[in-house]
Amino acid sequence: MNIKFRLTLLNFLEFAVWGAYLTSMGTYLAGVGLGSHIGWFYSVQGIVSIFMPALMGILADRWMEGQRVLSLCHALAGLFMIAASLYGYQAGPTPDFGTLFSLYTLSVAFFMPTIALSYSVAYSALERAGYDTVKAFPPIRVWGTVGFIVTMWIVDLCGLQQTPGQWMVSGCLSLGLAAYALTMPRMEIKKDESQQKTLAEALGLNAFRLFLNPRMAMFMAFAMLLGFCLQISNGYANPFITSFGEIAEYQTTFGVQHANILISLSQMSETLCILLIPFFLSRFGIKKVVLIALLGWVLRFGFFAVGNPGSGVWLFLLSMIVYGVAFDFFNISGSLFINQETDDSIRSSAQGLFMMMTNGLGAFIGTLVAQAVINHYVFTPQAAGATGSDVVAGWQTCWAIFAAYAFVVAVLFAILFRDKKPATA
Repeated sequence: MNIKFRLTLLNFLEFAVWGAYLTSMGTYLAGVGLGSHIGWFYSVQGIVSIFMPALMGILADRWMEGQRVLSLCHALAGLFMIAASLYGYQAGPTPDFGTLFSLYTLSVAFFMPTIALSYSVAYSALERAGYDTVKAFPPIRVWGTVGFIVTMWIVDLCGLQQTPGQWMVSGCLSLGLAAYALTMPRMEIKKDESQQKTLAEALGLNAFRLFLNPRMAMFMAFAMLLGFCLQISNGYANPFITSFGEIAEYQTTFGVQHANILISLSQMSETLCILLIPFFLSRFGIKKVVLIALLGWVLRFGFFAVGNPGSGVWLFLLSMIVYGVAFDFFNISGSLFINQETDDSIRSSAQGLFMMMTNGLGAFIGTLVAQAVINHYVFTPQAAGATGSDVVAGWQTCWAIFAAYAFVVAVLFAILFRDKKPATA
């Protein structure tokens, strides 16, 4: 079977696992009285990404073939996610935060490394087949976004947005992918017995030497700052849009009734933007591409701050469109940049390190700060009896704050990061 098709299916399933719950989990949690804890469920992805992707990347680089590590991680992630779903159904409207959070945390601890591992498996297979990864990978990765959209729609149309059933869908897909990953081309384990290695080299920790390169260290620092933005709209866009349902004029709007489908336009935008990455990277270089991504985040949050699901739904639509630029022009371009800038002996470790900075430290800190802001402007007033337009106004203030943050990071990146001269097309 054609290697591109096999990798396309791998990417489809990889992100279908995530799409089943990532944008709708907040609505379920808010519905069972855990609204003020939403940030913890999203930030824990950041906590585990601080160390798990790097550890699994080291394992794949040094001791165990990458496709087997990918399979093992998905098998464990799927089992724990199914357990979280079963507990959620058993507990009904009053689940215990500690139990639910623990099962969910164990699942994402093994899921988060699979993103970087799936990239490494794809890059290895493409290079072995003689393909240019910068040109060949984006059209494959775009099907990951399609998979994300498909499970978003399934969860929405099956009425699972407000139930733990979304986790069951994710867990079952993860188990299926665990089996499929074993059919991927074998990744060579990099062993060099001809020279004495230090302990750090034996463990694969030499990927951290990337921080000794000033340009790479600066890139990783901004990767963390930009990572602050990654999970904010995933965690809070759905509860924000559905909150308009407390206002009579918006109760029957499509956005309130089908928030997940509306939000899925963001992922549809991704499918187009991924295909633009090879052109933008070759023409403009990594600095300008990341700047475009940062400005995309400014607009993403800014349009949420001023839109609504009624007469202002066009602003929501614009927010969904620019999300593709905001997400892809950094996450995918950054991964390709790391792949090009590092030696193949530390490639999986370097991808894990990139994940640690973005979906790890960045997402962890950013989501908790966002939760504090939202608790102050939204959930605290709600607890005091605020409803309707007052709650919506609190949400809009939060989105304006997030937009201002992204703008400040964009200005700092433009001033501080030095790019190499871009290649001509």
